[in-house]
Amino acid sequence: MIAQTKAPFAAGRQLIRQSRKPLKWQDILSYAVLTLAALLVLMPLLWMFSTSLRPLADSYRLPPQWLPTDWRWENYLAPFESNVPFELFFLNSLKISALTTLGQLITCSMAGYAFARLRFPGRDILFMFLLASLMVPGQVTIIPIYLMMAELKLVNTHASLILPGLISIFGVFLMRQFFKQMPQELFDAARVDGAGHVRSFLQIALPLAGPGLATLGIITFNATWNGYFAALIFLTSWEKMTLPQGIALLTGYMNSGNPSVVMAAVGLAILPVLIVFLIAQRWIIEALTRSGLKG
Repeated sequence: MIAQTKAPFAAGRQLIRQSRKPLKWQDILSYAVLTLAALLVLMPLLWMFSTSLRPLADSYRLPPQWLPTDWRWENYLAPFESNVPFELFFLNSLKISALTTLGQLITCSMAGYAFARLRFPGRDILFMFLLASLMVPGQVTIIPIYLMMAELKLVNTHASLILPGLISIFGVFLMRQFFKQMPQELFDAARVDGAGHVRSFLQIALPLAGPGLATLGIITFNATWNGYFAALIFLTSWEKMTLPQGIALLTGYMNSGNPSVVMAAVGLAILPVLIVFLIAQRWIIEALTRSGLKG
């Protein structure tokens, strides 16, 4: 009886030993290259946090040192105690990023479903022109957008940043690819039951597009949260400015500010986005992988 009980465990251990293949030199080289690449990516972040904990004198020491000689945790309170309204800038960025993200989730999902599941004249040509517009840098279109916002009396308002960001060509492409890889049988069955495109979109496509929506939301929130160029063009008063502008103000005139305090502000600014990304990174990988399955 005991021998029969141990038999499955012995067979399992044997299968595990057989599945373990010896590492080849190509695998070892790949792991080494990936580890080196990861360290290179992490080095700027490590240097940023190290600088944020230094005294002012250590920020200009040559040769630079990786570890501070005196750990100044109070540097993370300095942005809130400065003349720059850091809390207000944080709330402004949160408002703009949240509304822009919500708008893109609505518009991009609807447009992506239309390009993936609806058939209308010129659909493929229109989609091709949309993809071609990705080649146009934002600096080219900023002047027409500014003239439009000035005509609508929206300059120096948060609406001047929110309205142009309610649609994203990349978001339309991502959601279109995500809807396109869904089984056609689901929509055929819904059509047999009398469901139209609106019902199929709301009850079938959207519930299955959770990873795609999560990925688009994270990418949009991150891009809007870090946006500096458009905010610098449209926002001029302090009560309307965003967090990246506030960090630029902390540098002071002719970079006379404390670099340690500036790096502490940068660390506080990226920490929420970094936490959200680490939590939802598996959805990003899944959605970007699925988006390339079908053309």
